[in-house]
Amino acid sequence: MTKLLEGITILDFTQFLSGPSASLRLADFGARVIKVEQPSGDLCRSLYVSNCDIEGESSLFQAINRNKESIVLNLKSAADQHKAQQLVKQADVVLNNFRPGVMAKLGFSYEQVKALNPSVIYGEITGYGADSDWAAKPGQDLLLQALSGLTWASGNGDDGPVPMGVAIADILAGGQLAQGVLAALIGRNKTKQGNEEPAATLVQVSMLEAILDFQFEAITTFHHDGQQPLSRSKTNCAQPLVGGAYGFYATADGHICISMGAIPKLGDLLSCPALLAFDDASLWFEQREAIKAILNDHLRSQTTQYWLDILEPADIWCADVYNWQQLFEHEGFKTLKMLQTVTLANGAQYRTTRCPVRIDGERLYNDTGAPFLGQHSRTIEQEFLEP
Repeated sequence: MTKLLEGITILDFTQFLSGPSASLRLADFGARVIKVEQPSGDLCRSLYVSNCDIEGESSLFQAINRNKESIVLNLKSAADQHKAQQLVKQADVVLNNFRPGVMAKLGFSYEQVKALNPSVIYGEITGYGADSDWAAKPGQDLLLQALSGLTWASGNGDDGPVPMGVAIADILAGGQLAQGVLAALIGRNKTKQGNEEPAATLVQVSMLEAILDFQFEAITTFHHDGQQPLSRSKTNCAQPLVGGAYGFYATADGHICISMGAIPKLGDLLSCPALLAFDDASLWFEQREAIKAILNDHLRSQTTQYWLDILEPADIWCADVYNWQQLFEHEGFKTLKMLQTVTLANGAQYRTTRCPVRIDGERLYNDTGAPFLGQHSRTIEQEFLEP
């Protein structure tokens, strides 16, 4: 398996979802990730997003901590602080996602770590940024969605704010921290090639900034369009900035997604004369309510596959709307080989996703499951710590 980050050691103080999702991706690329856990463990081990349990721990923990090692250290203990300091000195990257000030109290702020390891790459995720008026607020995904404006982009016009059904702020922040760390590693390597001693690098991401960046299109439009609020169509709204037919529609046996397409052409293909009158593309945003109402009624008359058989050959952008069971049974999904089986230290196995990135056409798999609490403490201490 391609391991582009082989030889890179990451000391990972993160917990819950945002930070561990960053170290997961770096582990997928071949880095060695040593997860530092308090004696009670990462709280995510018992943070259940459902009642799904894998070997006594939450499926959420198992999903985002595969291919990592676990060492237990009580950072409030002088002896364990000393152990952590020895690990810091030998790490390439140190990660944390605590609230501002917490790592300093534990003795592992950026300045404290840099004093121990002058060339370290130090990555941190906060909820709102260390210098924000909201810095002390809990950086929890749903709270970030609520503050960010994102919840007014989903749902229909008469709905209230609609949150996304995944931890989008966590996942975006984790992905951006991984990007920042990779950029810092490249910068450090270039410095070494110039025969200079690389300096420490601080990489910071806040969940709020990550979710604001996610909305770059809508925010840019807002500031160049008279600061008009997002206006969702009353029905079948999929994107408040797009007019015309754009949305999901019920059919006789399910739903169909219609993306871009000329409205009169849709009228011809669907044998829907009412759409033929919408021949001015510049008005399709203003006329979206009428267009969607016509489609909403018309598409219910036939099955999803009936409409797809008409629209797809005509190069209309459209799709079935699957649930997970339908998706996983489809050959289009199976050919991606997106799932892998990983194995825990006790031999138990579970299915999870693989890294979505391919290197030179090679899919990146790793069959090592998430570590049990303190599973690698002894071996890590033997390898890294002074006798």
